[in-house]
Amino acid sequence: MDRQAHILQGFKATLVARAVYMLSSAVLMLVLARYLLDPTGYGELYWAIGILAVVQLFADVGLGKSAARYVAEYREDDPSQIPHLLQTTVTAKLVVIAVVAYTLLLFHEHIASLLGDPGAAPFLAAGVVYITVNSFNVFAQIVFQGYNQLVYSAAIQAISGAARLVFAVGFVLAGLGALGAFFGYIVGYAVAAAIGLALLYYKVYRKYEIADEFEDGLSRRLLEYSVPLTATRSANVIDKQIDIVLVGFFLNPVAVAFYTLAKQITDFVLAPAESLGFTISPNFGEQKAAGQLEDARRIYEMALTNAMLLYVPAAVGLALVADPFMTMVFGAEYAGAVPVMQVLSLFIVLQAITNLTSDSLDYLGRARSRAIAKGGTSIANLALNVALIPVVGVVGAAIATVATHTVYVLVNLYIVHSELSLHLRPLARSLGRICGITGGMAGAVLLVTPLISNLVMLAGAIALGVVTWGVLAVASGLLDLQQVQSVVT
Repeated sequence: MDRQAHILQGFKATLVARAVYMLSSAVLMLVLARYLLDPTGYGELYWAIGILAVVQLFADVGLGKSAARYVAEYREDDPSQIPHLLQTTVTAKLVVIAVVAYTLLLFHEHIASLLGDPGAAPFLAAGVVYITVNSFNVFAQIVFQGYNQLVYSAAIQAISGAARLVFAVGFVLAGLGALGAFFGYIVGYAVAAAIGLALLYYKVYRKYEIADEFEDGLSRRLLEYSVPLTATRSANVIDKQIDIVLVGFFLNPVAVAFYTLAKQITDFVLAPAESLGFTISPNFGEQKAAGQLEDARRIYEMALTNAMLLYVPAAVGLALVADPFMTMVFGAEYAGAVPVMQVLSLFIVLQAITNLTSDSLDYLGRARSRAIAKGGTSIANLALNVALIPVVGVVGAAIATVATHTVYVLVNLYIVHSELSLHLRPLARSLGRICGITGGMAGAVLLVTPLISNLVMLAGAIALGVVTWGVLAVASGLLDLQQVQSVVT
């Protein structure tokens, strides 16, 4: 199987799994927000998860990504070292998780009081199990990504989403409220982690005859490379979770519900870009090691163009229908999420680029450069959140996210260009045509937006936008129907 066919196969598997994961997430989001929890309970649940995402940083410390990088490298150079890599990584993770979990168990009540909500203490106590199972759930996915066996990685992700939906809804229906939904997350991630670790053992660890000795210096390089990855992951959490924590700290759980719901919708929209970035990134490490940077450049440019063709119009369309979408789908009590969604529509475009670029830089060996960029913009994001949330309200958190992420994306693109020498003029011409397509699609949607009065008309307006986009994209030559068919079939 050639590289392009392998990438396409991995993309299909990842996209299907991501679709299962995001569909289950969407159903969970809808059921919890509209039927089972009020905005206060919804906000409490995701505020606790945001806090634990920060704690998770100290439990993961970049070890999974570092292991994935070296698994990708030694899969080509010396596969007998892979069992040693896995042994060392799992041992280190167990030690770190034990320390973090014990600390959280000791101080969970103090942390809840410090953050201004003693009621969060039960969530944080249960968070000891949450961070453990989620850490190994993500670890298994990432290592299979580095091993370039994306079908297994995709399967683990799909299982985690489906199991989380079943158990979270079941526990809430049993009368356990927001805490029950949280226990559903724990059980779902535990199931996925158990299956993921079993697959790693049988499909990777036992596949190779282990070398007599761990290569001299490899364990040190494994741990050293985890340092910039930890910095980058810390910055990612500041971007994605600390704003939720700060909204809860400065405002209230209802505001957290508005902000979280808008961000969850952006995550749902971004699933294809995340799948594509997850699929192509290991190939950059392999191609750099083989001196095939021309192939890497071609793959990245094609992926970037296709992502922008999808996400620039999607972001504009979402901003145009945000008001009827939020109020009709989730209820009038979530009208406060509309301006947040409109601002975060800009974030969708930025994050689509990031999803294609960030992991690729790690596999190209530029994790340190990305960590510096991410660290700087994340500190700025934190400062802007602190400055804007008390003054502007929940929309201030969205503004801070968009402003700082713009800078981060520009730096990432510069680093990629320095590695791959991108063809900038053809990319600029393609972007110009994409903006033209977006303008035509937006005009069609604006004509019918005032007429939207129910869910059927909302669906019709969205369908009109999609059809207009498709016709213009094919007419421009940017959308190849044969390529679309090859992905679908």
